[in-house]
Amino acid sequence: MGMNHLILALVSLSCLFSFSTSTSTPPSYSYHYSFSHSSSSAPSAAFNVHFSKSSGTRMDQTFNKLPTLPTNNVDPGLQQICKDTDHPEECISNIVPFLGHSKFVAEPVSVLKLEIQAMDNKVKEAIDKATKLMQDHSTQKMTASCLETCLDSYKSILDSDKRVLDALSLHDVYQVSMELSSNIENVQTCEDAFLEANIKSPNIQMDSAIRKMISNTLAIGVDKVHF
Repeated sequence: MGMNHLILALVSLSCLFSFSTSTSTPPSYSYHYSFSHSSSSAPSAAFNVHFSKSSGTRMDQTFNKLPTLPTNNVDPGLQQICKDTDHPEECISNIVPFLGHSKFVAEPVSVLKLEIQAMDNKVKEAIDKATKLMQDHSTQKMTASCLETCLDSYKSILDSDKRVLDALSLHDVYQVSMELSSNIENVQTCEDAFLEANIKSPNIQMDSAIRKMISNTLAIGVDKVHF
């Protein structure tokens, strides 16, 4: 998807932000985001918005599955926030390691910041692996070329995440949404490089994890963060 269409979609969504996901004033609306590969000759990100009209029931019940982590070890507020993402298990498992032994009071901004921190760590891991593969003389030239494209995409994600944190400090919800959305195009650019070359990415598992994190940060940043 081109950025112009993405911006138009987000602007349209911003007009719907007045609808709360609170169960105290039915009917309520919730918005859920996912993106997938295109099977066309010109791969592009498919940005899908799923919304349901209920007091908390999602259209796709498969997304309601919660992690099997002991409930006494997971903050109920964190479970509630992650439950409304497309990947609730990953949402919780990504954040829990950052909580330490201090008492954590879950609220959307703090959860979003921790999810971004987890994503940045995964992106840096992907950068490290891609760099080593590119320096390996046994790596094929086409693979190395695709990895170079991915390196640029990974760095763009890190830059975008920095701008998200700046926007959060300024209470700029619109900028938060725009920067998080740009990460969809960033990860898609990396994946498309391998699709067009018709070769399997050596970073495919990391890219899949990053993709899920992007989806979760977008869901939290757009649906949950309000100033």
